[in-house]
Amino acid sequence: MLFSDTKSHKVVATDSAETVGKVAEFVVDPAEHRIIALGLSKTPGDGNILPWSSIKGFGADAVTVTQADTLVVPDAQVTALSGKNKVLLKKRVLDTTGLGRGSVRDVEFDGTTGVITSLVLDAESIPGDRLVGIGSYAVIVQA
Repeated sequence: MLFSDTKSHKVVATDSAETVGKVAEFVVDPAEHRIIALGLSKTPGDGNILPWSSIKGFGADAVTVTQADTLVVPDAQVTALSGKNKVLLKKRVLDTTGLGRGSVRDVEFDGTTGVITSLVLDAESIPGDRLVGIGSYAVIVQA
């Protein structure tokens, strides 16, 4: 699955068929090379974070959760890994030697596990397990 294809997906509770939000942000932990949570917009309550562990299914058309009350407020880890400084898309990519590799055009991930499988750049794709860090200036990948 790709970030570009799944951003704005509706999140639906299977117990009530109620829409609980829309995917607005992917919270990625570069140390684990995976999505740990989704930041949602248009949520009914105070919580706008959907922990990856609460996702029942991530399909081509929607994300499903068992219950609408699975949304939480951001904890310290999610807060540190989210926000516009931590967004991957359109960010410059540098490798650990300082060589510019291009910009992130898209991110491919496993819809079951949330593991980042590749960073799609201008002229190449870089395996997700080479992701080292995400900062305000650039994404760092292993050379």
